[in-house]
Amino acid sequence: MENGFSSPRNDTFNPAGLRVLVVDDDLAWLKILEKMLKKCSYEVTTCGLARDALSLLRERKDGYDIVISDVNMPDMDGFKLLEHVGLEMDLPVIMMSVDGETSRVMKGVQHGACDYLLKPIRMKELRNIWQHVFRKKIHEVRDIENIEGFESIHMTRSGSDQSVDGPLLTGEDLTSVRKRKDAENRHDDRDCGDASSTKKARVVWSIDLHQKFVKAVNQIGFDSK
Repeated sequence: MENGFSSPRNDTFNPAGLRVLVVDDDLAWLKILEKMLKKCSYEVTTCGLARDALSLLRERKDGYDIVISDVNMPDMDGFKLLEHVGLEMDLPVIMMSVDGETSRVMKGVQHGACDYLLKPIRMKELRNIWQHVFRKKIHEVRDIENIEGFESIHMTRSGSDQSVDGPLLTGEDLTSVRKRKDAENRHDDRDCGDASSTKKARVVWSIDLHQKFVKAVNQIGFDSK
């Protein structure tokens, strides 16, 4: 656990200590947001300019868990800040504005915002922002586990006797197959009585047939064999 912010691998999740960077040129509203977020037991950093916020994020790439930014900023469009954060830090970003026009909300979502809050923001909404961080961490863990699982399967196949790069059966294996087939043939012949009238041509696993089998497996793919 770091700053009271527990790992998503744990059964419980404690949002206390969530590191929030708030960006708004309205200083009065910035103070209100800071006070509300601290009541949620979050660690809060405030910034009045988008460019200053971007500099802070670049200096401390692992210093924040989530960003809340106003859309209308005097020095940089809030959506532009959203793009920079998404590309450079890959942090969840919440956009906020007094304008709830559908087109603006959709623009925020299309640019990668995880939420769009309308001012005045309610305490309940701020209390729940940790869910965006938690959800992102869960997805990261799953991605890592999927990659590790894929690599494990790949290594297992590469090191196993089932690899189609070489012979699937050794010479000893082929001899055993032939002996077993011959024994089965003799048994079938005894059961059928007149072998001359009932015996059919039987397949013997020859080297040539084995090579054709390997070629077929390579053509249709190992997973589809």
